[in-house]
Amino acid sequence: MTGRGQASAGELLELVRSGRATTRGALQHVTGLSRATVGQRLDRLFRAGWLREGAGGPVDSPLGGRPAITLEFDDAHAVVLAADLDTRHARAAVLSLTGELLAERSGTLAVDDGPEAVLGALGHWFAGLLEEAGHRAAEVCGIGLGVPGPVDSETGRVVQPPIMPGWDGYDIRGRLARALTEHTGAPPVPVLVDNDANLMAYGEQRTGHPDCSAFVLVKVSTGIGAGVVVGGSVFRGIDGGAGDIGHIRVGTEALCRCGSYGCLAAVASGGAVARRLAEAGVPAASGSDVRELLASGHPEAMALAREAGRSVGDVLATVVTLLNPGVLMIAGDLAGTPFLTGVRELLYQRALPRSTAHLEIVTSRLGERAGLVGAGALVVEHLYAPERAEERLLALGV
Repeated sequence: MTGRGQASAGELLELVRSGRATTRGALQHVTGLSRATVGQRLDRLFRAGWLREGAGGPVDSPLGGRPAITLEFDDAHAVVLAADLDTRHARAAVLSLTGELLAERSGTLAVDDGPEAVLGALGHWFAGLLEEAGHRAAEVCGIGLGVPGPVDSETGRVVQPPIMPGWDGYDIRGRLARALTEHTGAPPVPVLVDNDANLMAYGEQRTGHPDCSAFVLVKVSTGIGAGVVVGGSVFRGIDGGAGDIGHIRVGTEALCRCGSYGCLAAVASGGAVARRLAEAGVPAASGSDVRELLASGHPEAMALAREAGRSVGDVLATVVTLLNPGVLMIAGDLAGTPFLTGVRELLYQRALPRSTAHLEIVTSRLGERAGLVGAGALVVEHLYAPERAEERLLALGV
C-alpha cells in the first residue's frame, strides 16, 4: 500500500476484501485519510457496484452509540468464467466473484485437436453455461484457463508443452476472448492462463489451507505436475517451468512423451500405469481409465498404483527437503489409498525427519473442481488488485 494519506480507491477495496478494515472509521485509521477523502473514494466503489453496505458492526465506544456500518465486497456485480483442460477431458464453469460455482459442465475435449478447435469449443460451452446460470455475457469480467503444460504467465502462452501438440507459443488469450465474443456477442474480456497444477494448488490452498505458507500439490493423471503456493502466491519460476516434476530423471530407460528417457512421468503417471495394464491385457488407455479400475478395486491396478506412488515418493523426498512445505496434497486420477501408501513409504524413508516433522500429506478436498476454483480466484485477484482496480475504475468513468 502507498503511504498513509495516499491510499487509492483500489487500495481501500483491498482492505475491505481482505477484512483488514471494513468500516469507514477503520479505513481512516489504517490509511490516515480524512473522513471526506475516504467518503469520496468509497463513493467511486459504490458507483462501480463493487461495494455494498452490510449490517452494523459492534459499537467500539464504551459510551455506546450507533453501530458502525460495515462495508462488503459486492460479488453480485459480475461473474467469472473458468475452464480446466486435461489431455482428453475438460471442465468449464461460471463462478461468482467469491468462488461459488453457478453452472458447470464437463465432457470430452482432446488437446490433441489443437488450440483453434478446443478454444472455440470452450467459447460455445461458456455461452451455454451463462444461459444456464441466468447471467448475461456482459456481466463476465474475465476468464481463467488451466492447461496441462508449462505457461509463461507474462504472455499466457504455453512453452514447449510435452503433451499439447500444436499449442507451443499459441495466442491462447486472444483466441479464447474471441471465442466468447463469437458465441455471445460480448466484448472481449481479460483472459488469464496458467498450468493446471498451479491452479489446483491455488484453489486448494485458498479454500482449505489458507494459513499454510508453503503448500505443494502434486497432480498425477496422464502426466505428473506440481503446483507450489508460497506466502499465498503461486510460485512459477522464471518462465512458468516450476513444478514440472514429471520430467525429473529417475534412472530408468522408459521413453517419455517429451522425447527423453527415464522421466518420472514415463514410469509413474496415470498414462504409464495404463500402458502397463494394457500390456498385461487389462483394457486401459489413460489415467481416467486407471482411476475407474482403482475405484472398482482391480488388484493389478492397485498394485501398480502403489508402485507408482513409491517412485513419486522418492522424488518428493527431495521436493520436501527443498521446500519444507506444511501440506503436501496428492490429486489427480491416481490419488487414492494405494498410490498414497506408496508415496508415504518412500517419502518418509528418504527424507530427513526434520523435513517431515510438521508435514501433512493429504488428498484433494475440491476434487475435479480444484482447477476451476483456482482459475476463478486467479482472475478475481488480478482484476481487483489495487493498481488494476484503479485502472478499471478510470475506464468505467467513476
